[in-house]
Amino acid sequence: MSATASTALPPIRHVFILVLENQSFATTFGKPAPAPYLADTLTSKGALLSQYHGIGHWSLDNYLALISGQAPNSDTQADCPTLTEFQLSHPKLDSNGQALGKGCIYPPMVKTLADQLEAARLTWKGYMEDMGNNPARERPTCGHSPLGEDERTSRATVTDKYAAKHNPFVYFHSILDDQARCDAHVVNLDKLPADLRSADSTPNYSFITPNLCNDGHDAQCVDGKLGGYPAVDAFLQKWVPLIMDSPAYKKDGLLIITFDESDGRGADAARDCCGEQGLPGEEQPPGITGPGGGRVGAVLLSRFIKPGTVSTVHYNHYSTLRYVEGQFGLDYLGYAGQKGLRVFGSDVFTQPTP
Repeated sequence: MSATASTALPPIRHVFILVLENQSFATTFGKPAPAPYLADTLTSKGALLSQYHGIGHWSLDNYLALISGQAPNSDTQADCPTLTEFQLSHPKLDSNGQALGKGCIYPPMVKTLADQLEAARLTWKGYMEDMGNNPARERPTCGHSPLGEDERTSRATVTDKYAAKHNPFVYFHSILDDQARCDAHVVNLDKLPADLRSADSTPNYSFITPNLCNDGHDAQCVDGKLGGYPAVDAFLQKWVPLIMDSPAYKKDGLLIITFDESDGRGADAARDCCGEQGLPGEEQPPGITGPGGGRVGAVLLSRFIKPGTVSTVHYNHYSTLRYVEGQFGLDYLGYAGQKGLRVFGSDVFTQPTP
């Protein structure tokens, strides 16, 4: 399905998305907030999306949805403990752009936002904290376990807390099959400061993944440091100002901070929104015990957003993909093309555009 950027939307040309782990909206943005820099300081500077949802459980399927619009299958729901080839049950994508079947590494016909951006002569990078810290485990660029083997990055070590399941780019043959291209675009987070020095060197789309400690995934870090919300706030206090002080952000940037899924407890555990559909033929619903990934919330920051904005419009990860594609004039992938799916609009971009 084709997309055209709305004239009502501000001219965002640099999108930063930063994904955290496994927390529900009620906890993250409750009072008192366990991560006050995120829940209080940053929401006071931008917009809080109080009805933003993950699309599934566990982690990996949410990350994949953000760049491809593909719905969870039984392997991606389990975070792909073994890196299997995706087995197609039908040779073509269905009418919603879904690859029917199951498995981990999607065939070349399944495209990603990264492929779209390059085809449109736009730039992208994935910035992965700790990737390559232990070269015996994974490469310092485009890091993943060998196809057909057990995933060896699923647990943090003292020196290397990178997890491939939080790096969606390494699950698509459209990216993996060109090693040099993947190496150039999927890099360690330590490359971000240099790229932020000018608008020209900053990618149009930056996907930022903290390590298993700093994203809140591990309540207690393997090296003895505090994990959970304290680690999240410390990470954001370091990296968000760097992004917001960059020429690209100041010119036409948008920073999206959200969580992949809820913590799996309480009323928010497997909530969905936006008419979310599962993968046809899949026995389990996207949320395993329910239809979605739960209400997680999101914080959006941009000079085009009035500080303290709160939106109650319902969104999910497919909405985010659709917004980015629409902003760059790209086609909608997978469930980002779902009829009636909302994208960030005047409820979010509340600062008058010059």
